[in-house]
Amino acid sequence: METKIKSIAREKLQLPVHGWLGLSLIIVFWILNWTLTGPRTHWGFFPMWLGYCLAMDGLVFWRTGTSLLRRSPSKYLGLFLISAPAWWIFELLNVRTQNWTYIGAEIFTPLEYAFWTTLSFTTVVPAVFGTAEFFASFDFVKRLKPGLRIGTGKRTTLSFFILGWIMLALMLIWPRIFFLFIWLSLYFILEPINIWLGNRSLADFTAKGDWRPVISLWLGVLMTAFFWEMWNYYSYPKWVYHVSWGDWLHVFEMPLLGYGGYLPFALELYALYHLAMGLLGNKSSEYVKIETTPENRDELPYC
Repeated sequence: METKIKSIAREKLQLPVHGWLGLSLIIVFWILNWTLTGPRTHWGFFPMWLGYCLAMDGLVFWRTGTSLLRRSPSKYLGLFLISAPAWWIFELLNVRTQNWTYIGAEIFTPLEYAFWTTLSFTTVVPAVFGTAEFFASFDFVKRLKPGLRIGTGKRTTLSFFILGWIMLALMLIWPRIFFLFIWLSLYFILEPINIWLGNRSLADFTAKGDWRPVISLWLGVLMTAFFWEMWNYYSYPKWVYHVSWGDWLHVFEMPLLGYGGYLPFALELYALYHLAMGLLGNKSSEYVKIETTPENRDELPYC
């Protein structure tokens, strides 16, 4: 009976206004980005991806009755503010690896380039986290059984920390060989730091064998990556990839193996976000109530 009542309540939920606004922005700016000639993506990227973020948040609310934006508008805005400096870290590392470049960047002055790229980078974290919460609402994720336990013990965290610095050093010394460590090293460095500082970390969950937050982030970033790469394909300006190995079977501009890099990238974003939140004095983020069975309620992290 309880399950039936909740099913009826869910049917009464509707896509909120900001969800419809998001869908409208996607349609309008997707059409403009793919039909106009000349430079257009620099001003069309942000509203299209803002639309994606709002639409995804609206879908989460439609499915669950809660969402990142509805729970805390100020924290939702914070995702955008943290997103740009977080992505600039990867742009800085890419100066060494040269794994991607931007076709059309030469038409902008340095100030214009900094403005438009920073504006575009603000949508990375909210897009990934919103899509992760979307997948977290599905039963096949909620009902995942406990798996391998990776905790917060001293030996584990210290091993992660040392391994992270080794990977970062290898990438900086031999970027043509170890360029993939750009998507691994930061997580291995930052996860222990978050643990030591008392910030939220994924180890809070994997210590109990709960991999649902990780799986949600992985599924979320893969879906987001599909739209990133697809919408980029007919864009101008646009990014293209340059890798010394694995450069085959392209799906849009991205080599197929490159999509695997998105998985640890999502974990790096999670670690970067919670490090920033911890430094700002918020060491515990909101939780999303996710019901697994009528008798058992678990909580998934704000992600």
